[in-house]
Amino acid sequence: KQKKRHMGDTKHFCPVSLKENFVLYPGLQEHAAKYKEKIYYFSTSEYRDKFLKNPEEYVAHKEPLQAPPLRVCLLGIHGAGKSTCARQIADKLGIFHIQFEEYLQELILPKTKKKVGPSFDEDREDGNKIPEELEDFSRTVTKTETEKTKQEVELTDEEEAIKANLMDNMELPRKVLDKIVPDWWKKEPFRSTGFILDGFPRTSDEARYLSEQGLCPDVAVYIQVEEDDILDRLLPLRLKKWKDRRRKKKEYKKKLKELKAKKRV
Repeated sequence: KQKKRHMGDTKHFCPVSLKENFVLYPGLQEHAAKYKEKIYYFSTSEYRDKFLKNPEEYVAHKEPLQAPPLRVCLLGIHGAGKSTCARQIADKLGIFHIQFEEYLQELILPKTKKKVGPSFDEDREDGNKIPEELEDFSRTVTKTETEKTKQEVELTDEEEAIKANLMDNMELPRKVLDKIVPDWWKKEPFRSTGFILDGFPRTSDEARYLSEQGLCPDVAVYIQVEEDDILDRLLPLRLKKWKDRRRKKKEYKKKLKELKAKKRV
């Protein structure tokens, strides 16, 4: 009979990943090491060597090792109801809700002064032309002021990359992800509280990025929804927005007529 193996405090998870990154990362048998008649598994050979240099730093002493909080990635197509579900789960479990695209919007909002993207541009496309015409009849001072503010807004390369992602779904460069994503695993208050990440990763490259960085979610949930259900959910809202844009356009035309009539007088 084979002798029963006595696992270390972290079982089959890497104790160095837990201590340094607060992540439960499965260890590999090829990177195993024995300490005080217990077997520990490590995610890399470097972590195994680090453990063997100072094992007392990574093992439990008087109290069991603390497990990291829950980290969830919630995925699904647009309109699947991710944000609604994420808010409910976050409230119930007492963890943070991070809406990825909304977080990107907040990063560039101080400079853009408005949210960017196809859905937001759609809300403004009909209404923007009329106000410009109305400005021609107003004071030239206000016009020069608005032109000045437009010239002052200069986005950094990283902010341009975020804007391109929101506008045209362009892939986010690794250096941008490095400044955003790891903090949710490694920095407070997310590190000790946990989170549900809504809408990330969105591509295989982003999923690979998480894996390469050792940023492992405890659970990845994909919400699958029928197309008809999404249409029933999104179409009434889109129709309401379309009606609002038509109403605003009529109001702008009415104001323009009134302004022209005043100018003639």
